[in-house]
Amino acid sequence: MAMRPDEIVAILRRQIEEFETELQVEDLGSVLMVGDGIARVYGLEKALAGELLEFPQGTYGMVLNLEQDNIGVVILGPYEHIKEGDPVKRTGRVVQVPVGEAMIGRIVNPLGQPLDGKGPINTENWRPIEARAPGVVDRVSVHQPLQTGLKSIDSLVPIGRGQRELIIGDRQTGKTAIAVDTILNQKGEDVICIYVAIGQKASTVAGVVDTLIKHGAMDYTIVVSATASEPSPLLYIAPYAGVAMAEEFMYQGKDVLIVYDDLSKHAAAYREMSLLLRRPPGREAFPGDIFYIHSRLLERAAKLNDELGGGSITALPIIETQAGDISAYIPTNVISITDGQIYLESDLFYSGIRPAISVGRSVSRVGGAAQVPMMRKVAGSLRLDLSQYRELAAFAQFGSDLDRQTQALLARGERMYEVLKQEQYKPMPVEEQAVSLYVAVNGYLDSIAVEDVVRFERELLGFLRKERSELLAKLREEKKFAAEIEEELKKAIVEFKKEFVS
Repeated sequence: MAMRPDEIVAILRRQIEEFETELQVEDLGSVLMVGDGIARVYGLEKALAGELLEFPQGTYGMVLNLEQDNIGVVILGPYEHIKEGDPVKRTGRVVQVPVGEAMIGRIVNPLGQPLDGKGPINTENWRPIEARAPGVVDRVSVHQPLQTGLKSIDSLVPIGRGQRELIIGDRQTGKTAIAVDTILNQKGEDVICIYVAIGQKASTVAGVVDTLIKHGAMDYTIVVSATASEPSPLLYIAPYAGVAMAEEFMYQGKDVLIVYDDLSKHAAAYREMSLLLRRPPGREAFPGDIFYIHSRLLERAAKLNDELGGGSITALPIIETQAGDISAYIPTNVISITDGQIYLESDLFYSGIRPAISVGRSVSRVGGAAQVPMMRKVAGSLRLDLSQYRELAAFAQFGSDLDRQTQALLARGERMYEVLKQEQYKPMPVEEQAVSLYVAVNGYLDSIAVEDVVRFERELLGFLRKERSELLAKLREEKKFAAEIEEELKKAIVEFKKEFVS
């Protein structure tokens, strides 16, 4: 076969004309020093605060300090293989997490990677963990109730959709139990729940997940787990990752409940990171922006206006106090950011009043705006009676000869505290709560012995479910004590009371 030079020249000329060079520019730096989960990197002058950097073996880090001759990076994961001189690459993107329906029912780490062994999460949607909170114009005032299923909260410190209600108290006083009960009570309420565990023991998180599975709550719940064994950067980003997942649903017009358990450990993780990055310490060795890390997180909870879909994020941050000291640095910071607090007292807990909510110190700054009318009606008398009881109980211990009216107030107060007691993981529908409190407030328990009050309440509700189910259905539908419903309820209570055996 004869070779023709002109053909070869034409082919070569065509290939030269069509040749394109793809120029890839990579911004590379090198590790100056590494230790305690912190790396100092030289040579990335264009790196941005909060940007992701890639280290060898697929490990990522987040830029936190931008200094004159180097940058301070926190490493998100194991760092034992990273050594001085290793190359570091810019990714050009900030920390993001996967979001969307595929996340529901999954247990993930703060980077959105699955921890439950159910395979990869199939979602194409991602959101940056840091986002601007909705502005004043984008919001509406909180007006829809979010029922916790706990009588003492739904009546005295009601929570609304879009509110931030702090749960505060010493360790082992039932803070997590209240949050878990609230999640369980959202079954069938079309509320997506996110539980963010920050710095908890892995066994504690496993216990919470087990409870959620047992009660069928994982069908609408996402668990973000950053356990105590994780490095502090992962503990730091965990709540931001959780709220980024929540925002995806909020902007779709859905209601979300998010629990941060707990922000005391979150603050401690941030302090550890800041001190290792050699940021100047302030009060209690916390850095100067410790208030800002919580305010920018909690401000992302909101009730959006109808133009933006009317979705909401309700936040339940948890703070652990030391020996009941709510005037410490982190507790006062978070109290000032939130719309009220549920204060749990150790003394009440150990005396058998559970949930151990201190009526005097707990407050909801949204108040009756987020309460159904029937609860508002019984709650007003309840709070007044309980405050009178607390006041009189303090004096009653000094002397025994009290007048009849004082004795009657003390007797009613004792019975009210009995009614407010509730078993763990047994949230109640709002109409049954209203009936229980109606009975207490209107004096139907005054003739019942204190030790029989809990049984009386249980058997009365059983009687109403069985014999007067249409009455409970009417209450559930109308959400108020209309004259005819109240009359019917009074008759049912009197009828049951005749049959009740002390």
